[in-house]
Amino acid sequence: MISQKIRALAPEQDPLRMGMGWTVEDLSKPQIMVESTFGDSHPGSAHLFRLVEKTVDAVAESGGKAARYFATDICDGMAQGHDGINYSLVSRDTIANLIEIHANATPFDGGVFVSSCDKAVPAHLMAIGRVNIPSILVTGGVMDAGPDLLTLEQIGIYSAQCARGEITEDKLTWYKQHACPSCGACSFMGTASTMQIMGEALGLMLPGSALMPAMCADLDEVAAEAGRQVMHLAKLGLKPRDIVTRESFENAVMVHAAISGSTNSLLHIPAIAHEFGIEFDAEMFDRLHRGAHYLLDIRPAGRWPAQYFYYAGGVPRIMEEIRSMLHLDVMTVTGRTLGENLDELKKNGFYDKCEAYCAQVGLKWQDIIRPFDKAIGTDGAIAILRGNLAPDGAVIKHTACPKEMFRAVLNARPFDSEEEAIHAILTHEIRPGDAVFIRYEGPRGSGMPEMFYTSEAISSDKELGRTIALITDGRFSGASTGPVIGHVSPEAADGGPIALVEEGDLIRIDVPERKLEIIGVGGEEKTAEEMAAILAQRKAAWKPKAAKYPDGVLHIFSQHAVSPMEGGYMK
Repeated sequence: MISQKIRALAPEQDPLRMGMGWTVEDLSKPQIMVESTFGDSHPGSAHLFRLVEKTVDAVAESGGKAARYFATDICDGMAQGHDGINYSLVSRDTIANLIEIHANATPFDGGVFVSSCDKAVPAHLMAIGRVNIPSILVTGGVMDAGPDLLTLEQIGIYSAQCARGEITEDKLTWYKQHACPSCGACSFMGTASTMQIMGEALGLMLPGSALMPAMCADLDEVAAEAGRQVMHLAKLGLKPRDIVTRESFENAVMVHAAISGSTNSLLHIPAIAHEFGIEFDAEMFDRLHRGAHYLLDIRPAGRWPAQYFYYAGGVPRIMEEIRSMLHLDVMTVTGRTLGENLDELKKNGFYDKCEAYCAQVGLKWQDIIRPFDKAIGTDGAIAILRGNLAPDGAVIKHTACPKEMFRAVLNARPFDSEEEAIHAILTHEIRPGDAVFIRYEGPRGSGMPEMFYTSEAISSDKELGRTIALITDGRFSGASTGPVIGHVSPEAADGGPIALVEEGDLIRIDVPERKLEIIGVGGEEKTAEEMAAILAQRKAAWKPKAAKYPDGVLHIFSQHAVSPMEGGYMK
């Protein structure tokens, strides 16, 4: 094994290991890295040390020696409302880089990666592909819902209602104090929940282990089983790039369509594929989502909190319902194919256990995960829009968008910051029929923060939520609903057409035809040729903005990030 080869090359290895308590016997055992995002940073990571310890003990019981490594993540929720959110996307790449350093500075024979949340899980998946040692991902599950099934994504709506005087400050305070009753990822199908599911869909997690309730005993057993199984993978020499193929990514996107997953997956899945040496762009999402069955009735688009996903049978149940659309012969970390895993789960009582959980909350699994022939929708969840406003593409989650906005011509209201835009919305400067633009918020502009508060201010307004659109080169929270279009590429900082939009331009949105276009000026429609000439004149007069971050990690990120439609990773 590689650890033993390194011992032979570096005579300092043994004494340094023994200096931190390893025995002579430990030195010759398979050495397993247990990397987590544990830290007192937020509920998604504060409980992970418990899972780390379960894994470490299981590695020892299986004849190996584990070493704990940590790269704590940040919380997008805590970073909202201030410039902290600009650090969110870059934290993904930074965590992946640190894991690369950890894994290669002192090579290990295998790794177990423990994480829960928005940037931590994709960072771990990127690192797994990059370092390519036998690996298993363990995700920390999801928090419980609060009283009356209160979940965190509702706080943005209640905050906007309070700002408009629709609810009292005391009522908002009560909601805030009861929305997060336990550790775990936020209990809705946001980015954290989506990416946990993507980890399993790619074959890098134990079957049925994604998005378990964070505090349940089942998750402890998953962490222990991961410790045992990684030892088996290390002895086999079965590496992530031996497991994950293009077909694995296609499976993940089909599952993404079935769960109406977060739009941020369009940043993460291509970035993960890049680390596995697989070309996979946003067009694959659009192609695979067309005609795909949307089955999951989980918030924010559905009725139930995310903890109910496991009760209904989790990823395996989703995969059973869309089985005919999956590549069943792909390999997984069990050492068996996906099809073999699904067949085994039917035999070993997994679904019986899940149905017992469903019964405890008075539901059947079909109430949470619809059968294939009773789908909520049959055209997936994501669409990629293109046109003279977004030549390289833009993203809309059409399952969370009012049908009235699927085809619309709107009046442009451009803003160069989220603060300006949200002020205009809350003070009723924005009227029905407007298209609110927030620009210079892409990876090169400001790190690509979420426009969560703005989207919630719109979707919580009964009139505006069905009559205006929000368009940005930034991104949205996985909890965002309403007529929101993000990832507009090229971004404004690169001189993309979104930087050239002026007050009163006519904007055409056509989701069925996948169009996003500037079709007029000053309220008057123009021909395509006339618009091309007008945009060329504007581009000639356009001047880049000064860098928002002249130094530090966001300066580095702004200099090296690729387009959002390619994954927004640092090149």
